Amino acid sequence: MDDAPGGQERGDVGKETVQELFTPLTVGSLTVRNRFAMAPMTRAASPGGIPGPDVAAYYARRAAGGTGLVITEGIRIPHPAAGWPDRIPNLDGADVLAGWRAVTDAVHAEGGAIAAQLWHQGAARGVHDGDGPDDVPVSPSGIDLAGVAIGRALSVEELSGLAQAYALAATNARAAGFDAVEIHGAHGYLLDQFLWDHTNRRTDGYGGSLAARTRFPAEVVATVRAALGPGFPIIYRFSQWKTNHYDAQIAGSAVELEQLLAPLVESGVDVLHPSTRRHYLPGFPAEDPQLSLAGWTKKMTGLPVIAVGSVGLQTEFRPGAGAGLIPPSSLDRLLDQFDAGEFDIVAVGRALLADPGWVNRVRDGKLDEFSGFDAASALGRLY
Repeated sequence: MDDAPGGQERGDVGKETVQELFTPLTVGSLTVRNRFAMAPMTRAASPGGIPGPDVAAYYARRAAGGTGLVITEGIRIPHPAAGWPDRIPNLDGADVLAGWRAVTDAVHAEGGAIAAQLWHQGAARGVHDGDGPDDVPVSPSGIDLAGVAIGRALSVEELSGLAQAYALAATNARAAGFDAVEIHGAHGYLLDQFLWDHTNRRTDGYGGSLAARTRFPAEVVATVRAALGPGFPIIYRFSQWKTNHYDAQIAGSAVELEQLLAPLVESGVDVLHPSTRRHYLPGFPAEDPQLSLAGWTKKMTGLPVIAVGSVGLQTEFRPGAGAGLIPPSSLDRLLDQFDAGEFDIVAVGRALLADPGWVNRVRDGKLDEFSGFDAASALGRLY
């Protein structure tokens, strides 16, 4: 037999464990019918920032196909420099919220739950023709992921207003019918730029030590929690890797990971979503050759955890590269991780782009009926 990722021999998928992935999970006011989520993937398909009927149909198809929790593409928070282009949806204004209400209603009609991912690109936004003084990139230190000067650094006085923009987006999301919000703190975007020492070179109370670099993301969480009150779930997505910096680390050890996560949990996070390129790789191999980053996150915090990373694919995340679906037996490692309590929900990206009914195929043992995945024809990217 072929070897599965991580060196495990592929065998028959444990039917009992598969069925355990189809049990419900409740976190605060959110109940998810099974343990499968749609990973957030940018589409830039909302002209003027307003999601239209095609967006509602796109997400509803995945809910109809069995996905328990849909996590939207990144949605720009109401801040002038939050994101580019303007075809990326936002979360402010009557027309926008009416568009999102149609999306949430469509997902709910198919039995799914839906979370809005709140996104500020920071320095990753780039500089574009027509940018005015208010929409140039802002970031912790006025540098991009490569250390090149771009835009400007945020002043201390601006930070509370920026945190309030996240809170406004979150309350607007709840008003539009979303069941949860996910704060995007991964992949080299604004909040992750505070966490990573390569992009945070501040010398005030928001830079230097890991605790200081975590301060603003924790303040954002606390501000969102204060606006939402208790019970409404807040998911926080973080990552070690950054776009084109796959070996980056914000936490070099399990101890540092705990130092990073503790302030976020104390500030009001309910669910953690550690983004990895391959769910089956160890988070800190020198400390444990098996335990994934999701597993470490669960161990450190005890909170519900969303695992993600090349689920259902032959290849890891590589923008622009093709990938094919592999036999159901390839889920063995994922099922082992679930049995070991490393995660509570698994997020699926490209496999759901290719086949909106992928989750139902897992449930019914019919993955082999689908012929494969063509990245060139898929609308979406893993962001």
